[in-house]
Amino acid sequence: MYVGRIVAVGKTDKPFAAYRVSSRSFPNRVARITEVGVAIQPLDPEDMKKNPYIAYNCIRISKNGVVVSNGSHTDPIFEKLEQGMSPDVALQTVLTEMGYEKDEYNTPRIAGVVTDAAGYIGTVRADGVEVSSFDLKVNSCHIICTYEMDRVESKSYPFVAETAHEAAKYAVDGGVFKELEQPICAASWMGELAVYNPHE
Repeated sequence: MYVGRIVAVGKTDKPFAAYRVSSRSFPNRVARITEVGVAIQPLDPEDMKKNPYIAYNCIRISKNGVVVSNGSHTDPIFEKLEQGMSPDVALQTVLTEMGYEKDEYNTPRIAGVVTDAAGYIGTVRADGVEVSSFDLKVNSCHIICTYEMDRVESKSYPFVAETAHEAAKYAVDGGVFKELEQPICAASWMGELAVYNPHE
């Protein structure tokens, strides 16, 4: 099944956030650790002329929670958290203000936040905004995707990793993720940042 981009938020023995790019249209992308978090970048800068949505920060670490998302909304959610806004309100506010991506697919914006005690996921599609919070449970995560699995649900999925690097890799080929098609690259935060670029 092809689900596009994937945000996963949960807990192994400690809280984590993970992100995966799945793509048919722009496969030549990588995840890179930067000074401010993790960014998704095209290998060919010329691709930015074809689609401005393909490069963005996907993970940023606030003192009030770690943000993970599939686009330019990562930064304003991070800024809202830094200002002291609660994660659910920050997600609701930014997703509502920015709306879905105005590309040929009306791609939803998806996002998550993880704190020491709770996880949050949200999405804005052409038909509305959804945000939810949940308690963190060991070796468990909640997922939101841009296509197919694009509804906020109470369902959780197994997630097993001991390090940030293992978490990034699990988002590509572990558990339910290995059934999801067209993986390109992945990133995670689990006390530290890690990236996994299987094509490199």
